[in-house]
Amino acid sequence: MSTYTQQVQINVNGALRTAIVEPRTTLVDFLREHLGLTGTHVGCEHGICGACTILLNGDPVRSCCMLAVQADGMAVTTVEGLSPERGKLSAIQDAFCEKHALQCGYCTPGMLMACHALLQRNRQPDEAAIREAISGNLCRCTGYQQIVDAVKHVVSGEKKHEAGV
Repeated sequence: MSTYTQQVQINVNGALRTAIVEPRTTLVDFLREHLGLTGTHVGCEHGICGACTILLNGDPVRSCCMLAVQADGMAVTTVEGLSPERGKLSAIQDAFCEKHALQCGYCTPGMLMACHALLQRNRQPDEAAIREAISGNLCRCTGYQQIVDAVKHVVSGEKKHEAGV
């Protein structure tokens, strides 16, 4: 273990979190190991699969390709932060369940984050925009159509929650 450490302060899911980390600690490892937020998955560790996608200041990023020290002073939203309250699902999470947009579940957190970010930027995306938004996330089970259907379900207005998408 390195003797050099650095303090970071990151707003994670609305709560300011302070920790001491080694400079080489990736953001995904910080979230999973230091904060216990295991919803963000580690897949390829090269930024290709999208399983580790989180929102950084509202934009989707690969947390395996970023160091925790780079996120110092920033806002991070993980899949756990999408829920309007404990035990409740956001509209996109609920739509994933209803439209069978998850099977093995490994890509699901990253897909949810990509879809959530899309819906924050564009409340009425067409199918091409949906497919573009999820194009950086790999899924080996669903064939993507159910994920597209879930986003369309939210866009149709059938799945509106007071906490938003």
